[in-house]
Amino acid sequence: MANELPQENEQLIERLRQPENCRKAFNEVVRLYSEPLYWQIRRMVENHDDASDILQNTFLKAWQSIENFRGDAKLSTWLYRIALNESITFLGRERKRLNLSLDDEALHLASQIEADEWVDGDELAKELRKAIATLPEKQRLVFNMKYFDDLKYEQMSEILGTSVGALKASYHLAVKKIEKFFDGKK
Repeated sequence: MANELPQENEQLIERLRQPENCRKAFNEVVRLYSEPLYWQIRRMVENHDDASDILQNTFLKAWQSIENFRGDAKLSTWLYRIALNESITFLGRERKRLNLSLDDEALHLASQIEADEWVDGDELAKELRKAIATLPEKQRLVFNMKYFDDLKYEQMSEILGTSVGALKASYHLAVKKIEKFFDGKK
């Protein structure tokens, strides 16, 4: 899949820990992870400009705390977690700024999908994006990670700090809600 995260590179991680090589290594991190992280963010916020801003914030936060990266988790997991936290923070601020309830947020995201000029796709793909937008935030995250990125539940558990069982239940509920969305379209 084009948007999957790059394989971990131990030499890159080692260079990130060396002050004389850190900046150049971080530029490589940005090059390697920009596209997959952008799509992770984009599937949450649905707007190109917002996703680009959040991606910049993600890399800024990562750069500012690179010395705190101990390697306990994979680099991709660490970056993914920052990106998801930034996305969730953004969505919360937008909900507050626009005075939206959680239900209204789904309508807002659906209207952004309709107006989106940056993503090509057939009508079915657009409808799937709308169906996903109706999901609660956590289910949307889990569904995107499993369906689009084909992440294993164990990887998702590391990133989200949630048990595998809870993730499986979230995914199952998300699939059922998406099916119900499409059943209502018939």
